[in-house]
Amino acid sequence: QVQLVESGGGLVQAGGSLSLSCAVSGRTFLSYMMVGWFRQAPGKEREFVAATKWSGSSTLYADSVKGRFTISRDNAKNTVYLQMNSLKPEDTAVYYCAADLRYWATIVISWTPPYWGQGTQVTVSS
Repeated sequence: QVQLVESGGGLVQAGGSLSLSCAVSGRTFLSYMMVGWFRQAPGKEREFVAATKWSGSSTLYADSVKGRFTISRDNAKNTVYLQMNSLKPEDTAVYYCAADLRYWATIVISWTPPYWGQGTQVTVSS
């Protein structure tokens, strides 16, 4: 089992920045464990945002956030971060941290992680 607890959401003006954190706990961490972020806007399906291998060997971003968002992790603190810059109103959503202990050769946008956090609201005003 893996437990995920997000924090850091809030309200920000367009063009601003926010940083989300996800504390990861539970089973022994594996170098190939994947952690990432998804988001769900009102009336829309949950969508992939970014993901990384716990080893840091690879990362993937959705095209909509590439160049603006950065995923990182602090292995010593067992925490995953999502730094969000140049935020747009369309980034408004509930952001979810996710994790997967299964081995994936590569990160794909169609990734369906089995472990989820409770979500944190991000609202970007225009």
